[in-house]
Amino acid sequence: MPLVDTNTLVRIAKKNDVMLPAFNTTNLEMTLAIMDAFERAGIPGIVQIAPTNVRLSDYDYISTIAHMAEEHYTVPMALHLDHGKTLDDVRRAVQAGFTSVMIDGASLPFEENIRFSRQAIDFCHCSGVPVEAELGAIRGKEDDHVAEADCKTDPSQVSEFVERTGCDLLAVSIGNVHGLEEKPKIDLKHLEKIAAVSPCPLVLHGGSGIPYKTIYAMKPFNMIKINIASDLRRAFIAAVADAQRANPNETNLARVLMAARASVTHVAYKTALAINGITA
Repeated sequence: MPLVDTNTLVRIAKKNDVMLPAFNTTNLEMTLAIMDAFERAGIPGIVQIAPTNVRLSDYDYISTIAHMAEEHYTVPMALHLDHGKTLDDVRRAVQAGFTSVMIDGASLPFEENIRFSRQAIDFCHCSGVPVEAELGAIRGKEDDHVAEADCKTDPSQVSEFVERTGCDLLAVSIGNVHGLEEKPKIDLKHLEKIAAVSPCPLVLHGGSGIPYKTIYAMKPFNMIKINIASDLRRAFIAAVADAQRANPNETNLARVLMAARASVTHVAYKTALAINGITA
């Protein structure tokens, strides 16, 4: 099935009463593992990559892999740029065939974030590509210098931000963090306040490390896209490490990488179901 844009995917998700798992890739094996998991779970999902990982794979390579593989899957999927920090990131992703992008101006003051995000959104919408923007910095790897009190998305700014930028999805900060080094402190009441005023669906970043029950509890509050990266990367790295420990003289790289792919698929499959309240 051809890759679709995230607006289409959101409509499909709402029709089927599910939240969209959005899993970060880095290379060929992880991309296919994620797509395998969506197909196995029967849940539409998003394959995404951040510019920090594009350094290894390049926009064109990841896009080519996803588009070549799409014919082998029946479940709707999108290819998304995660945390685009520059307009060049956005342009390169769109030109490579990504069907969705995120522009991340969360570290900027409110007005600058609006102007910066609007530039990217105007460009993408001309190509029919939906855009996720971010309001409220998220602690962890993406932002190591933000005080906790300054992190959370301000509900009083949400409606104006969405309307002035024209974003299709909004990533919010409700105590979530990137990576596994800090412990998330999810504030569902704060999310409820944001949902009450947001004109568009919401996105959770830093899903790794948050209990599945907590994520599922976000569903009534217009939460539609759940980002997971660290859990999958840990599974991939652990599988490679296990192979080396089992046989220090292992040289069959294909066998090792196939095992890593299978490990990622297993974790991604269980996660796609679990965030939707389904036990594997």
